[in-house]
Amino acid sequence: MEHRRLGRLGRENGVLIFGGAALGEATEEAADTAIQQALDAGVDHFDTAADYGDSELHYGRWMPEIRDRIFISTKTGDRDGDAARRSIERSLDRLQVDFVDLIQLHAIGDLEDLDRATGPGGALEAAIQAREEGLVGAIGITGHGHEAPATHLEALSRYPFDTVLTPWNFILSTDEDYRRDYEALVREIKRQDTGLMTIKTISRRNWPEGDPTGDQRYTTWYEPFDQQEYVDAAVSFVLSYEEITGIAMVGDVTLVPMMLEAEGRRMPREEAEKVLAAAPNHSSPFISVPF
Repeated sequence: MEHRRLGRLGRENGVLIFGGAALGEATEEAADTAIQQALDAGVDHFDTAADYGDSELHYGRWMPEIRDRIFISTKTGDRDGDAARRSIERSLDRLQVDFVDLIQLHAIGDLEDLDRATGPGGALEAAIQAREEGLVGAIGITGHGHEAPATHLEALSRYPFDTVLTPWNFILSTDEDYRRDYEALVREIKRQDTGLMTIKTISRRNWPEGDPTGDQRYTTWYEPFDQQEYVDAAVSFVLSYEEITGIAMVGDVTLVPMMLEAEGRRMPREEAEKVLAAAPNHSSPFISVPF
């Protein structure tokens, strides 16, 4: 698997990041199978969040065996500092580790949330204190929605976050306003040497109401591509941007093998764009966000 440098952290991680959301509702057997598949393919960055169901617990079973050879990141969705501190401590306990390589302020997709998290007594203060105590190695920020890139750009003007996790895929790139905001974010990320990771690589659209083909047949809140041709193209498109150090894999264990295969089947950006432009019913997943 290709590895890329995670910004000024200097860590060389595989370009596919195991997304812990896939394990939120998974059985122990399914979780272990997916984790082993990822390890066998060379995945060495495992990401999760405090609110991803049993994800941290599933990872925790593996830590005695793999902790010294992976990069582990988690997230806190709390905005208040005291609550964020408790969230970080609970995550360490559930993961069965003494520290995590990266703690991320989670799901900050607009300025109101950013104000709460970065203001006095907010989650950022708790993250900084945790880093000073050696509980976390680095501090990042994540977010969903059409406002995420602009919000994350503003975040970087307030604090030098080590990493940013923001949405990027082909259909979002066709939105002129979104692309402008994303490109402005990338310029600042390059200036600060921040690690850039992206999400929603294989998102196809929001789940249609009354879907006759299965009605949300995956554990993702959006409908993902599930044909290898489109998964290959979607992964190829995003990884064609060299500033992106890694992409979080899809939040459903049954689709993990398709993304692992796609990483080794990459095509030029122009070819990927042609495939995705012809994909039926392809639209932003942020027309309706269920949280």
